[in-house]
Amino acid sequence: MILCLVAFFASAQTMKVSGTVVDESGEPIIGASVKVTGTTLGVATNLDGKFTLDNVPRTARTIVVSYIGMLPVTTQIKPEMRIVMKSDSKQIDDVIVVAFGKQKREAFTGSAGVVNADKIAERQVNNPLSALNGKVSGVQMIEGNGPSSSPTIQIRGIGSLNAGNSPLIVVDGLPYAGYYSDINPADVESISVLKDAASNSLYGARGANGVILITTKTAKRGTATISVDAKWGYNEDAKVDYETVSDPRQYYELFFKSIYNKFHNADGLDAYSAYIKANQTMYKRGSEGGLGSILYSVPTGEYLIGQNGKLNPHATLGNIVTHNGKEYLLYPDDWKKEGLRKASAKNIILVLMVERMCLKPTLAWVI
Repeated sequence: MILCLVAFFASAQTMKVSGTVVDESGEPIIGASVKVTGTTLGVATNLDGKFTLDNVPRTARTIVVSYIGMLPVTTQIKPEMRIVMKSDSKQIDDVIVVAFGKQKREAFTGSAGVVNADKIAERQVNNPLSALNGKVSGVQMIEGNGPSSSPTIQIRGIGSLNAGNSPLIVVDGLPYAGYYSDINPADVESISVLKDAASNSLYGARGANGVILITTKTAKRGTATISVDAKWGYNEDAKVDYETVSDPRQYYELFFKSIYNKFHNADGLDAYSAYIKANQTMYKRGSEGGLGSILYSVPTGEYLIGQNGKLNPHATLGNIVTHNGKEYLLYPDDWKKEGLRKASAKNIILVLMVERMCLKPTLAWVI
């Protein structure tokens, strides 16, 4: 008697759920995944689109049905269910922009790659073409040296030894020959890269090196929207320099040693005469073997470099010279430090999109 009560109690805590999964036209969907929310219970639909779930806890409230190419459906649990799934139009209607319009991806027989606006937004780039780097197979990109320089792009390698190898850039149906950085990445809807003979068939000889099609965003019917894109950071020199002589004291000692060896070893002067002539030569112009200007001032009657080859301990950094009747102070300057010091960068883009049919977002402010 006790065993019967336990079995009755256990069966009262579970239930059996069955149903049918069909598409919008009523055709059964084979292999759709049916899973009870919050549990590990799940089955797949059979050839008739039917499914059966045994031992479903009565505390369960919903099930989730999913299938490739269909939008997932979450619905309340009932003993007998009929679930209608809708097609995922975004996935099925994926299109590729070509010369004379758009084609569905499954209908396009050529070799092409597409980068959409959401993928471009994930990368911090100053031009939309840099977003292709590492995203489209067969596209080789070499970035320029300067912050505003355009990258060098090759599609499927070098196509010519003497002629150009750059692809044809087309923006909204028109060939583009300007700077890539003049195109705001935030205004780009998609970038299509045509890599094979399809580019030649659509654009002729101009597309021999491939074609990159840039499509900008178009407004949609609805309300006006305002978007703000703000970036802060800093720029600094990332290049590592080789070890160089940066101390003027060390530079003068090395320079003195080189001309001293020339006078003493090559010209045959004795050590003291070579020492005197080397000190005097350092103040001469470059055409006469000297430096032309010395940054150190030394007391009258003393030399810049001592007989031990080291800088005179009485030398003072900062030398006043006279040129064309005017006095100038010579002092060491680190021009690289002045020109490449760390600088803050701020980029704030405020875009007002007036969404009406056949209108593009035209108002944009960059601060």
